[in-house]
Amino acid sequence: MTETTERPTKRVLLAAPRGYCAGVDRAVVTVEKALELYGAPVYVRKEIVHNKHVVTTLEKRGAIFVEETDDVPEGATVIFSAHGVAPVVHEEAKALSLKTIDATCPLVTKVHREAVRFAGDDFDILLIGHEGHEEVVGTAGEAPDHITLVDGPDDVPNITVRDPEKVVWLSQTTLSVDETMETVRRLRERFPALQDPPSDDICYATQNRQLAVKQMAPECDLMVVVGSRNSSNSVRLVEVALEHGSRAGHLVDYADEIDDSWLDGVTTVGVTSGASVPEVLVRDVLTYLAERGYGDVSPVVAAEESLLFSLPNEIRRDLKARGLGDKMRHDASFEEAGSLH
Repeated sequence: MTETTERPTKRVLLAAPRGYCAGVDRAVVTVEKALELYGAPVYVRKEIVHNKHVVTTLEKRGAIFVEETDDVPEGATVIFSAHGVAPVVHEEAKALSLKTIDATCPLVTKVHREAVRFAGDDFDILLIGHEGHEEVVGTAGEAPDHITLVDGPDDVPNITVRDPEKVVWLSQTTLSVDETMETVRRLRERFPALQDPPSDDICYATQNRQLAVKQMAPECDLMVVVGSRNSSNSVRLVEVALEHGSRAGHLVDYADEIDDSWLDGVTTVGVTSGASVPEVLVRDVLTYLAERGYGDVSPVVAAEESLLFSLPNEIRRDLKARGLGDKMRHDASFEEAGSLH
């Protein structure tokens, strides 16, 4: 009698939600519509969103990405990225007579308004976030005399405030929920009167994508996160996967960056993507895995998302004047250039 052992079935757990959030969708479509309305080139200050594929594709269509406002020719059109900018950037653009289109995510704008309000009430504002990140630079610029950056839990002992009774925390929208709450816990140990913002600063999309990964991770031998290395929320997804039980986790921009050795001994692969990642890149990863025997794909649904943000006022006004629609989804006319949706 021969004993047979059934081999475990290779499978993929596919996170839902994943990929584009409402703010990224709005920002990408803003650049597409600006090219449609004004023709190339259209200048964009910083990367419109932190994704290599999106930036490269828009560059091929005529977008020019610059680091600083004074890199834009006088009188030209410039789009501000989804991460937001400080008031001084608006002043620089005005001095150069630039036509500005602000694609800042409305959830980031909410944090900016909170910073202005608390600064107006003379609070010390403890901004939890990563030093140098564009969103943090923009938020801090709203009230530089009142904001102190707190770069994670280990930075808490270094923080000083003027009045421990007038302290509030705000945060970058794309952080790890767990790490942020740990930072807040340690801050409150030092400053018991620390106030919370009126609503949660970490965006719904960041939380939902992390929640899906938390649910999947205990069953995953490997987590593949599609996203770019300068994308804070994508990097966080790998960290969350490892913290919650995945044996391994890797961040890739494209399917061809997957190393076949990662699949050695792997039965279950988790797949998700950061909030600035077009779905076409996820499909490429699923195709890659299917070709290697991982054809059984099961969704893991952590939340339903239906939020859409309106395009910036400048774009909607000019589209209306031309008799063009302002729909938030990708135009078929761009399909041959590489889908971003």
